[in-house]
Amino acid sequence: MSIESIETATAAHPGAAVATTSSARRPRRRSSRLGYLPYLVPGAIGFAVVIGIPFVMNVVYSFQKWKGGEAPHHWVGFQNYVDLMHDAQFWTSFRNSIAMIIAMVVIPTLIGLLLASVLFDYLGKTFGSRTAAFLRATYYLPQILPVVVAGVLWNWILNAQTGAVNVLLRSLGVENPPNWLGEPKTALASVMLMLVWVQIGYPVVVFMSALQRVDPELYEAAELDGAGWWRRFRAITIPQIRPETFVVVLTCTVAALKVFGPIYVLTRGGPESSTLVPSYYSYLNFFDKSKVGYGAAIANVLTLVIVVVAGIILVAQARYERKEGVR
Repeated sequence: MSIESIETATAAHPGAAVATTSSARRPRRRSSRLGYLPYLVPGAIGFAVVIGIPFVMNVVYSFQKWKGGEAPHHWVGFQNYVDLMHDAQFWTSFRNSIAMIIAMVVIPTLIGLLLASVLFDYLGKTFGSRTAAFLRATYYLPQILPVVVAGVLWNWILNAQTGAVNVLLRSLGVENPPNWLGEPKTALASVMLMLVWVQIGYPVVVFMSALQRVDPELYEAAELDGAGWWRRFRAITIPQIRPETFVVVLTCTVAALKVFGPIYVLTRGGPESSTLVPSYYSYLNFFDKSKVGYGAAIANVLTLVIVVVAGIILVAQARYERKEGVR
């Protein structure tokens, strides 16, 4: 209804104006009752299509014996999960996940915390913020490289014959340098080295961003009291950025448990399953061995482990925040 028609109706029948105006406002009230629900619909549809439906299908497949394609489905119940408990490669893959956590969570978090503190508290003040920003971007560069590019780079570095490391070792007099990616004793450590290199920039960026909100007067007061860099780091930096530390630990732990790309590019889980991880073992059963149900069971167990570990970290964070709130 146009404004002119409302004004005409008001002049002729003043009592009807209230009804007309209220009827014009009803759609607005209905839309306000919906709130933000219409904006959540696209995200909900995307979640259902990309995550929800495939997850439900994966759970159903895990109770079946199926080779994929047009092959018949055979319902086997929990047999795939029972077989997992007696699968040595399955347990090996989870043991290797501990190494992935060390390479993607523990080492990068510790080194990233030190680097961020040095960049912010020392280099930034001594050489200027531009120098610190340049170094921060340099550390983060491996994060934006595609996994394939990083894999090709590290294959070139660690190649047994023409790799940069072995060429350097031969020039130093080492006659038989190791086959870094081809021997079980060195393959896992070589993959871990690449993961540390890739991952270290992420905590550096997060921690430097967190240090921006720390009150500089705390550092100035500590410096006036004679506290050196290391004491300021322990007493001020670590406690002040603890919330961001929880975020880094949570996100990096989830990434370490589901790591796939570097293993696929560098070693394909070998040699002798020394670098096998659950995500690649699931992929191996899905596509190479045509054991869809078994691969689905591995993926479900991995999902459960990720949810449990993430839940533990979130509970620890919540307890810490409550403790700090009481203080």
